[in-house]
Amino acid sequence: MTLEVLPATAERWEDLRAVLQPRKSAHTCWCMAWRLTTGDYGRMTADERGEHLRSLVEVADPPPGVLGYLDGQVAGWCNVAPRKHLDRLTSSKTIPEVDETPVWSVTCFVVRKEFRGRGVASGLLDGAVEHAWAHGAPAVEGYPVDPEGGRVNPTLAYVGTMEMFERSGFRRVRRTEAKSDKRYRWVMRRDLA
Repeated sequence: MTLEVLPATAERWEDLRAVLQPRKSAHTCWCMAWRLTTGDYGRMTADERGEHLRSLVEVADPPPGVLGYLDGQVAGWCNVAPRKHLDRLTSSKTIPEVDETPVWSVTCFVVRKEFRGRGVASGLLDGAVEHAWAHGAPAVEGYPVDPEGGRVNPTLAYVGTMEMFERSGFRRVRRTEAKSDKRYRWVMRRDLA
């Protein structure tokens, strides 16, 4: 499998929409949960969140994430940005900053159903690291769930797993107070500088 990972830019908006909202829904997150304050996120409709992401895709430098393509078809998305651009994360009590390093954060993965089980999320993580490095990031963090030897509910796997991050060269920094499916999440970091 060769996954081509590209920045989510304006000309790729329809591909991003196909990943994040394959069917119209009033509950679509649009991967905005970490980019907005909790209050702002809750007050917005799904359509408003989608328009907010679209405006980021059109004007943000760097782009707000990466898309992965298999055989020319969009397979998935990874949200990656400087931590300071992620309002909910910067104010998080459960995932506090580790130190003063201006890290970039990988907050979520979305893989289209027909492409799951083919290593797309791992390829997206590697592409996200390259994207961050190309834009001067000294380090990249992720906040994956610790499966604790078991399986993770697929609806909670959007943050990735510790094993996936470790395979990509990340190291465990500390356990957080955040939990998914009663399992702890970890701050994991990969230094790039």
